[in-house]
Amino acid sequence: MITKPQFKSNDYKNGLYLVATPIGNLKDISFRSLEVLAKSDYILCEDTRVSKNLLEKYQIKSKLISNHKFNEKKNTLQIIEYLKSGKLISLISDAGTPSISDPGLVLVNECIRNNLNIFSIPGPSAVTTAVAASGFSDKFLFYGFLPEKKNQIEDEIKKLSNFNHCLVFFSSSKKLNKLIPAFKKFFTGRKIVFCRELSKLYEEYIRKNIDELELFNNELKGELTIVISEKKEEKASQKLSESDINLIKRMINKLTTKEITDLICTNKNIPKKVVYNFCLKLKNEI
Repeated sequence: MITKPQFKSNDYKNGLYLVATPIGNLKDISFRSLEVLAKSDYILCEDTRVSKNLLEKYQIKSKLISNHKFNEKKNTLQIIEYLKSGKLISLISDAGTPSISDPGLVLVNECIRNNLNIFSIPGPSAVTTAVAASGFSDKFLFYGFLPEKKNQIEDEIKKLSNFNHCLVFFSSSKKLNKLIPAFKKFFTGRKIVFCRELSKLYEEYIRKNIDELELFNNELKGELTIVISEKKEEKASQKLSESDINLIKRMINKLTTKEITDLICTNKNIPKKVVYNFCLKLKNEI
């Protein structure tokens, strides 16, 4: 049985409310989110058909206005006028937090320019849900959707490969195989988790080593959240290789100990102390 929430008329100021909605399971919405949605004069949503499922479940009668990436700019002027006249308006996405890889940023910035109230109602997030279940570091960079073209994908991933912490991406299932070659090229040695159907009946986590990753033969359904593990720092070798030893022996009477140390350690993960001490040992034997 669904109990209809009771609301107090003076609980909320007029303004724009960014309301996070469930990423799958409709039970994941908060009491506060339901209160704001029920009190809203208008609710801006991406797809009215999707949002009606949520509102009907909780018996919310507020008027829906379609607000997606193709009409967001066109809608903004009218919404600003509504807000200036004292309306309470909520902005939701099909799933998760609006304006994060979803429509909303245009309107938020216009509200800031017009000095209008903006309130963010926290709630479900595919990003934190996926990171929490990944088993990777809790330090991460959220990127969102990568570009469409292959060369742009590679350019972006190459830049991101220098980032030492976890990386989080969104991707449609249709685009996934376009990303995998770039992941393998620039994220060697790392792990990856493909998270799909989060909070739904068929929730799934596909965990792989990136070096062993292959293209998917069968298309995974829906939108995925992808988490790539942090970059593991290579431990400095405490031993010189045979080639390094031979090179030092050839240079020992031609260069200073510091010069040899700097030369050997350039682009190599060897402690300078190891090279320096070996040079001193050779000089003492001469």
